[in-house]
Amino acid sequence: MNFKNSSLLLAFAFSFFSFLTFAQNTHVVTGKVTDNDAGIPLEYATITFNDVTGKLSAQGGVTDFDGNFSIEIKEGTYNIVVEYISFQPKKYNNRTINKDINLGNIVLEINQNTLNEVVVRAETTEVDVRLDKKIYNIGKDLTTQGATVSDALSNVPSVTVDVEGGISLRGNENVRILINGKPSAMAGFGDTNIFQQLPADAIERVEVITSPSARYDAEGTAGILNIILRKEKTLGFNGSISANVGFPANSSISANLNLRTDKFNIFNTIGNYYRKSPGYGYFDSRYANAATDQDGIAYNREIEDRDMDRRYQGFNNNFGVEYFINDQSSITGSFFFRYGDDRDVTENNTIGYLNDEVSRRIYREQIEEEKDNSYQASLNYMNKFNDEGHQLTADFQYSYDKEDRPTTIVETKTFPTEDITDSESIFETEIQNEFLLQADYVLPMGEAQFEAGFRSNYEEEELDYELKEFGVLNDTLTNVFTYTENVNALYSQYGNKFGDFSFLLGLRLEQTIMKGELETLLPESTLEESLGVDFNANFDKNYLGLFPTVNLIYELSEDENITLGYNRRINRPRGWYINPFPSRSSATNVFQGNPDLDPAYSNFFDVGYLKKWEKLTLTSSVYYQKETNSFERIDEEIELNGRPGVRTIPINLGTDERIGAEIGTIYNPAKWLRLNASFNLFNSQTEGEYNGEEYGTENTTWFGRLSSKFELPAKIDLQLNGFYMGPRKNAQTENDGIFSANLAMSKEIVPNVLTASFNVSDLFNSRVRDSYTRLSNGTIRESEFQWRQRQYTLSVIYRFNQPNDRKKQREGQEENNGFGNGDENGGDY
Repeated sequence: MNFKNSSLLLAFAFSFFSFLTFAQNTHVVTGKVTDNDAGIPLEYATITFNDVTGKLSAQGGVTDFDGNFSIEIKEGTYNIVVEYISFQPKKYNNRTINKDINLGNIVLEINQNTLNEVVVRAETTEVDVRLDKKIYNIGKDLTTQGATVSDALSNVPSVTVDVEGGISLRGNENVRILINGKPSAMAGFGDTNIFQQLPADAIERVEVITSPSARYDAEGTAGILNIILRKEKTLGFNGSISANVGFPANSSISANLNLRTDKFNIFNTIGNYYRKSPGYGYFDSRYANAATDQDGIAYNREIEDRDMDRRYQGFNNNFGVEYFINDQSSITGSFFFRYGDDRDVTENNTIGYLNDEVSRRIYREQIEEEKDNSYQASLNYMNKFNDEGHQLTADFQYSYDKEDRPTTIVETKTFPTEDITDSESIFETEIQNEFLLQADYVLPMGEAQFEAGFRSNYEEEELDYELKEFGVLNDTLTNVFTYTENVNALYSQYGNKFGDFSFLLGLRLEQTIMKGELETLLPESTLEESLGVDFNANFDKNYLGLFPTVNLIYELSEDENITLGYNRRINRPRGWYINPFPSRSSATNVFQGNPDLDPAYSNFFDVGYLKKWEKLTLTSSVYYQKETNSFERIDEEIELNGRPGVRTIPINLGTDERIGAEIGTIYNPAKWLRLNASFNLFNSQTEGEYNGEEYGTENTTWFGRLSSKFELPAKIDLQLNGFYMGPRKNAQTENDGIFSANLAMSKEIVPNVLTASFNVSDLFNSRVRDSYTRLSNGTIRESEFQWRQRQYTLSVIYRFNQPNDRKKQREGQEENNGFGNGDENGGDY
């Protein structure tokens, strides 16, 4: 029997059984639920009937828009509970139902403690330390209103987002990014561009997992960032709608909608966006020896000015339904869809010099279109055998992503003569299919807990690349490259607690199968010569490894603890790192992948300390990591299109040792002031050689951030975020430090319902990367790069049926009567 038919049969059987059960000896219980102040009806309040004998399953229902309910209940004796979020429940014990009854008007009183907790939690970013991770609730961060997921991540301690959108953890870019605990089509082909498109208000929290337990994939030597999307737990229909407009062009509208009853939870995040992201690049190359191009023009210096105008527009939707089979089990199905229609225009003006005299000028324009369709279907089953944590979860996920990238490049020499020197048409189609199947079992044993599970992940990427020059097919570079990666894993872990001491020990076994297949019109030997590298693009590699994890925590007090973590992890090459065909965005500065890359492995140790006071939370840690076979990008001078240029290529360098320390504070000295600061200092030493050349180096750097939020008169909130990344270097390149700041203001027009905000991203337009590179032959390149310039955004957020709404209504009534202080602080839920 196939799954679809079995599901229909199960649904039919359930409905039929329910009909037979309720058709006999049932009675109707009616009533109305209101609050205790103004008698406002409470929509979607829950009424639960628990059989005192325990023989019958719990029954119940919810109230309608007017607070009324009418529920059919099988004859018996019940304990009745009436509940609504942020209100104190009301109970009726040992009520016999042997006829139709009316419970009348049930009045619930507000739970002030719960409301205050909601206000505090929603207002500021929080940190919760677990055995294997730190959990940061994004909170009411003004600088992310109208912003993107990438902007929100840049405010999370230990995380940095560079000028190109690349994400690093503790300064290490080999970080694994998960969505809701799993790989996701939202991340496209492993790049982070999608995070610059999704709205930040779709995030509920970010888990920074620097010492992952065996439950998690061993991928990512730096650790894991797990982004948890919103899925409202509040009963009833509620949500928010936000609209943004900005300069440079930045307009979007998105909605987070949720409908929850006692049987279903339906959630949907939908958005449409249009953004432009202008940027620039500057490259000044001084060659050790004078060069001559194909026209016989000599030069020994070349300056390239690059202007980039990128347009992102598209639509994304994440829809899901969670069905509660009973109190212990549920099935959740979700579907994610994203459509993108992007356009990238890059203009390069290149000037060649011979002994400081202009010898030639070249203008190059590249127009790249990108049509992107992503789909992801997920199915999750959860069965909680009891309330102590004994449970089984199973997940199936299928992802599909297709990108079509037609590109035209025209290069024109404007001096000393004027003529078209290059005309290219590039047609790229990239398709990714991914299947994920996993199951996790948790068995509590008193203070102890045992876990076991498996995961199988199959991924295939196919890149079909066709190049035409002046309308003629280039049979050297035209190719189809297919990369498949299959990872199978088994794990188990055991945790226990002895007084104030807890531990979690785990072991994960992973098999990685990596295959590459290249189809070209040329023999591989000829292809290697034309690309200038010696590689094996047709490969079949199989790796089997054990990945132990150890996590310890000692609680000095309820608000103070010390943690110790150890784990072994893997970093697998993928995507553009293994594609051997060079980029075409520049004629003199290109990036080229390396299919000979092997996985890198790391051993990581971390000692942490947490202390909480009434208004201050302090987190700190010292860490050490040693990575073998580590990835490193190196620059080489090669001939490009008949003239010298610089190629960047990734290699397996050797070892990378990293030692560092970080400290973070969350300080709320007063109701009108909140401070959040973090600082990370680390030293890295790399050793290794490539093609007989030594590329080892030592680098000490740091980064820090400070966020301050003020409450101004007229109930206006002001927030200022500052970030600084210190200078850093590798064997060839030195990068200057980068400072950036974000400023935001917010005003609740209608308390907890309608909010307007204005923010400036990169206030001083200073997120610019300045680099200095010296090659072994004496060639020098200085560069300056800005991915996105300063951004101004005006946002409006409308919330409805949020739990705090009724508190605001009452406070408004109290203010009108001269009572209360009209606390303006509210939360998203």
